[in-house]
Amino acid sequence: MGFFDKFKSNKEPKAQFPWIPITEVSELDKIKEASKTKPQAIFKHSTRCGISSMVIRQFEATANFTAEQADVHYLDLLNYRPISMAIQDKFGVIHQSPQLIVFKNGKVVHHASHHDISAGDIL
Repeated sequence: MGFFDKFKSNKEPKAQFPWIPITEVSELDKIKEASKTKPQAIFKHSTRCGISSMVIRQFEATANFTAEQADVHYLDLLNYRPISMAIQDKFGVIHQSPQLIVFKNGKVVHHASHHDISAGDIL
């Protein structure tokens, strides 16, 4: 047994997180509509930001809901920044990164950024 072996986890890796990528502004209306039957969330992530990377890993590790209970949409800010600006214009949520926006019954019911993001806020 090597020195670093004692730090390895014996846990099985978590199943792949069920992210739904957002690539078109038109998807925002679909998310709003879908929130009338199931909570929807948008996670805005910058792949070049260390804080954003840390927050998304923590989010995935602490998520305690299934894809049947809520949909979580992933917005890559580096590739789709105009969509983030459309979210700001359409829903009045000022752009931040990382950011979580939760929709229920056709309305934004919660939004948080940076270390205030919690997977527990989706349900």
